[in-house]
Amino acid sequence: MIGRLVWHNTLHRPLRTILSVIAVGVEVALILLVVGLTHGMLHEVGKRIEGVGADIMVQPPSSSVFLAFSGAPMPQSLAGRLSKLPNVAAVAPVLLQMSSSGGLDIVYGIDPASFRAVSDGFVYLQGHGLEKPDDVLVDDLYAHSKHIRVGDTLQLFGHDFHVAGVVEHGKGARVFLPLQTLQQISGSPNEASLFFIKCTGRGLTGVVAKEIRNLLPGYEVRPLQDYLSLMTPTRVPGLNTFVHSMITLAAAIGFLVIFLSMYMTIIERTREIGVLKSLGASNIYIVQALMGETMLVCGAGIVAGLLLGYGGRLLILGFFPTLSVLISPGWILRAAAMAIAAGMAGTSYPAWLAVRKDPVEALAYE
Repeated sequence: MIGRLVWHNTLHRPLRTILSVIAVGVEVALILLVVGLTHGMLHEVGKRIEGVGADIMVQPPSSSVFLAFSGAPMPQSLAGRLSKLPNVAAVAPVLLQMSSSGGLDIVYGIDPASFRAVSDGFVYLQGHGLEKPDDVLVDDLYAHSKHIRVGDTLQLFGHDFHVAGVVEHGKGARVFLPLQTLQQISGSPNEASLFFIKCTGRGLTGVVAKEIRNLLPGYEVRPLQDYLSLMTPTRVPGLNTFVHSMITLAAAIGFLVIFLSMYMTIIERTREIGVLKSLGASNIYIVQALMGETMLVCGAGIVAGLLLGYGGRLLILGFFPTLSVLISPGWILRAAAMAIAAGMAGTSYPAWLAVRKDPVEALAYE
């Protein structure tokens, strides 16, 4: 009986129900996309750093785990001291610079020989390696998003570079320049932002890391096998606050829409509530009917939110293939729980109004 009542009440105002479902869907989709973008981008950056193939990364003191926030460069000559340590097979100095040409990208300045020794080299899809000072390498995703081909001219830092090759993505950055060229452009001669280190054996990472800390006290020495676990929003200044703010905003949208919808339902159905009470309907029955209607709207909204979320993910990846959106089952459940909680909270006051109505006054309501 109560199920039929809930179903017919939901269909009584179809336009309002549809708008409520869309609002809950937007709430769920917004949570999934904001969290998916932040976690996806951090996860993707971590995977690319791990994909370099090094065992250890050395950065200046107090440097952030996020390379875009790295500190001042170090003397490139440290590479010679690091390479002399026992169990060190190769050391690759890398200079980092942020490029704002058509978006924000980290550009690696590399020495091709040492970077090849650490990373086992690039997988070339087109063209060849860095042979001239004005050569640049881009990965396949960057080339696709910027519509770049081998032989094209790419402007970076106010300079024109020749696209020498397109490589498979996953080797740290998406854009690579010769180390000396980037040092000259950035005014950092003979300096590096970090060193990638390859050990002579996988089981020697801890030993080599300890030796580096003794050699360079205060420097950040990070084993890359644990790097991915460090890539979380809580480690980015302000990012966690932004994510929580967007989630709160999304939940507020769902709460307000459900609240207004159910409040108007109570006002419009005052006489109907009076009839139910005069027929012996208990307060619990009326509250169950209102909560059931809200659950039905929230359930449909969650489904709509999943469709909007995955549809938005496809659009984002279509227009921006270098981005990553990670929608996990855990966050789908959290977004659904938040939508239901906001809906229940939005229904609580209207339900309280409904059970307080006097049957006689309700029947006389016009």
